[in-house]
Amino acid sequence: MRRGRTAREIPPPLELQCLCALWTLGEANVQAVRDHLAPSKPLAYTTVMTMLDRLTRKQVLTRRKVGRSFVYLPTVSRDEIRRLAVRELVDSLFDGESTQLSAYLNGHSTPMAPASPEPEGPQTLDAALL
Repeated sequence: MRRGRTAREIPPPLELQCLCALWTLGEANVQAVRDHLAPSKPLAYTTVMTMLDRLTRKQVLTRRKVGRSFVYLPTVSRDEIRRLAVRELVDSLFDGESTQLSAYLNGHSTPMAPASPEPEGPQTLDAALL
């Protein structure tokens, strides 16, 4: 995927499902992608067409006209999306440290930041908040 974009690099779930179908199929038209997804996620033809169009605009797919329909082909690999997804996961949940992800996957939780100390004595709510 292209660097320098401000939008999220990983496609949203439904777009990602369409992309996964194309990785399996190689290249396909809307109906073939729809048929591939149908056993687990029946979708309207126009929904699949919209998802493929969005992915094309994001330069994740290319398309070419064949007869009366378009045939779509992925321009990014499954591994490239995996790398981006793992990087996003590490950055957002593991403070950018892949070693923390590795430790977590091996059953070692990362230490949490210390909680702020509790003030001594009973706490009262401000009357303005009630």
